[in-house]
Amino acid sequence: MCDWMVPGGMTLDGFALAATTDDLTREPEAREAADLVEFRIDKADEPIEQLEAYDGELPIVATNRNQWFGGKARDTGRLDTLFAASRFDAVAYVDLELETVRAKEWIVGEFRGNDVDLIVSHHDFDATPEREVLTAIIEECDSYGDVAKVATHPGGLSDTLTLLGALHEATQAGIDAAGIAMGEVGSHTRVIGHVYGSKLGYAPLHDDDSEYAPGQIPLRTLAALVKATRIDGGSPGVGGPGDDAPAASELTLPN
Repeated sequence: MCDWMVPGGMTLDGFALAATTDDLTREPEAREAADLVEFRIDKADEPIEQLEAYDGELPIVATNRNQWFGGKARDTGRLDTLFAASRFDAVAYVDLELETVRAKEWIVGEFRGNDVDLIVSHHDFDATPEREVLTAIIEECDSYGDVAKVATHPGGLSDTLTLLGALHEATQAGIDAAGIAMGEVGSHTRVIGHVYGSKLGYAPLHDDDSEYAPGQIPLRTLAALVKATRIDGGSPGVGGPGDDAPAASELTLPN
């Protein structure tokens, strides 16, 4: 299981799986297989109202992507909505794009003032950078946030090795990082990323037809595959389908 320490810097010990959804009423479906819920505000109807009504058990990663980063949010008011979401006790993490924090460094302190930790993410929908460039991007994300997340588009299997290599190097250096190669070619990195030190994985709920990210694998399927690829002494298992699925991680939510 993952050990969580909050507030004052939530840390991940091992691997955590986030169920991606735009409908928080579906959170009970995720409990057996997920540690977190990634709430896609940009694709949700009345997201603040959903957060007000939320009484689920899983902590929330709040994400509000604009079209430049694969989402649907309009630029006007996007960060204001995300900041409003970060005020809710159930929200443990906020995802901010690296490009956003580069341009507005002051927002890092504003969000931290709401007792949330930050996932600083970088998405490249066209290519996978060279290993040295990717390593530098991960380090820059880490300099701003608590978890550095990179998602790239692989042109072939060699690019997935570049992604996994950079991810492994970063986590061996003590960085809490998550790495994903998108699309069909990169889908296997969602399964084995934890072997290379990835701290976070993402998966949609069954029959959710929203397009959150290219190459995603349904939650319970991914949970079972992650469990099947555990290495003793490596990442702890996450829940999966069946009666033997372990319980979701114990944690304490921010005040």
